[in-house]
Parts: sequence; structure tokens; C-alpha cells
Amino acid sequence: MPKYLPFFGFLFLLIGLKSYGQDRIILPDTVLINGDTLIMLGDSILVDEPVKEIFWKTGGNYNLNIQQVTLSNWAAGGTSSFALNSGISLFANFKKDKKVWDTQLNINLGFNRQTGRSYETRKTNDNFLFSSNYGRELSETYYLSTQLDARTQLLAGYKYSRPSGSESDIRTQISDFLSPGYVQSSTGLNYRKTMKDKSKLSIIASPFTGRFTIVLNDSLSNAGAFGVTPGENVRAEAGMSVTAQVTDFKLMDNVTWKSNLNLFSNYESFGNMVVNFNSDIRLKVNKYISTRIETVLIYDEDVFIKQDDGTSKQSVQIQNLINFGISLDF
Repeated sequence: MPKYLPFFGFLFLLIGLKSYGQDRIILPDTVLINGDTLIMLGDSILVDEPVKEIFWKTGGNYNLNIQQVTLSNWAAGGTSSFALNSGISLFANFKKDKKVWDTQLNINLGFNRQTGRSYETRKTNDNFLFSSNYGRELSETYYLSTQLDARTQLLAGYKYSRPSGSESDIRTQISDFLSPGYVQSSTGLNYRKTMKDKSKLSIIASPFTGRFTIVLNDSLSNAGAFGVTPGENVRAEAGMSVTAQVTDFKLMDNVTWKSNLNLFSNYESFGNMVVNFNSDIRLKVNKYISTRIETVLIYDEDVFIKQDDGTSKQSVQIQNLINFGISLDF
């Protein structure tokens, strides 16, 4: 029996070690280094980094549409033509605590070239719109906001006409860069709401609005175009305004709508509204191709539109574009 004692002793030692290994509790060590939490477990190190808040959201869209018609000895008649329309839309939105700051820039430019006519290349689309809104939260959906809007065009605009008995067109310049230009600053109450489908609605009512009409082109300024005093470059007005904006409203699958409506009334002629309405319906085919239906409506009682008979009168200005082409989101 004594000769088996070492064997039984070794056996009990193995059983004891096995039991100790099963019941052992491993407690991790926690170390704080420069605000980071390090959890050490055996040979492993788990780092729990703090989540970084993102205050800025930026992006945009670029679209390009081209149409070309080439005719040679075409029995049905017609003329060769080339049309190009391009636009870019950028946004930068900031939100932190009770502060929000939304900024948008939209630029559109289009041309049409048709052979066999006077002034073969003519502008078809030219819009520049910048908007920036800063707000402080009063409640979940109401903010005290200040907004700045700037609208103009990039290139000179012409009206084409053909005098009686003439075989060629003539053109008369009716607008230019910052002729007109409109700058509007407003402060008021802003209702903002984000829907479940991530579309957004914003309505700003401002009883304190300043509107400036700019005409830098001397010939247009001397003619008193766009309501400025003849010879003056700026006309200042005080009044009230209402701005309503819808963003990414889903009409149906792959069809979204965004729009912007701005109404302004001068206190001196209260009730006579200046109307600016922009609508953009986007039908997305895939990641790179889409169809856009863009509509712009403007009415300003201080803007007189020259008619074909040579007279000028107040009119509703309407621009409607249907584009199919490349569309890139970024």
C-alpha cells in the first residue's frame, strides 16, 4: 500500500487543479487613461471609446441633361438643335443643443442652340438661390429664427423679337447679373417638423422683414427697371413675409418633391404680395439617372414684362422644365 501513495497523491492533485480551474472567477481590471476606459481581461484589452457627436450634415446633388438633334437632307423638315441644362444643389445643416443653422445653395443654367436663326445660342434657364436660416429652440417644434435669402441670375437675359418686315430677329437686354438681385432678411417664429418618412416642413412667419432690390446694370437702372428709382441701384422695403418649405416629401416610391414658397408684402402697400414659388419633383430611376420636373412661378407688381406689341404690363412669370439625364447625389 505505501508504494501506491505517490500515485494516489498525484491523482488527487490533478483532481484539485481541475476543480480549481472550473470554479475560478476572473475579474477584469479597469484602467482610465485620458478619459478612455480600458478593460483588461487576461491577455485581451477592450477599449470603449466615447461616441463622437456629429453636428454637421452636408451633401448635394448635381444633374446634367443634354438633348441633340442633327438633321441632314431631312424630307420632313426641321432644324438641327442642341440643348443643355445643368444644375447643382448644396446644403449644410448644423444642429447642437437648442441651436440649428440650415444653409442651401441652388444654381441652374441652361442653353439652347438652333441652327439657321439669328442669335443661334440662347439662354433657357438661369437661377441662383441662396438661403440661410439660424434658429434657437423655444419648444419641440417652434424656433425663433433669422433667415437670409438672396436671388439673382448669372448671365445677361434678352428678349428676342422680329420687327415687321424684317427677316432676322433683334434682341433687347432685359436683365443681368444682380439686375435684378433680391436680398431679403427676416426674423420671426419658425415652425419645424420632421415626419416619419424623414421629409421636413418649415414655416416662418416674420413681421420684421427687410427686402432689397438691386439693379447694378446702368442702362436698366436708368430706365427704372424692377421698381428702382431711375438712376438708383438699390430699392429698400420694409414689410412682413411668410416662407414655407417642404423637403424630400415622398409622393410615391422613388418620387420625391421639394418646394419653397416666399410671400412678401410691403407695409406701404400692404396686401400686395410679391410671390416666389419653386417646385422640384424628382423621379429617380436608379442611382445615376432621374427625371426632374421643375417649376418656377414669380409675381412682382413692380416688374413690367414687355409684350410682343411693344407694351409692358404686370404678369405672372412661369418657367417649367422637364429634364431627363444624369443625377449624382453626394
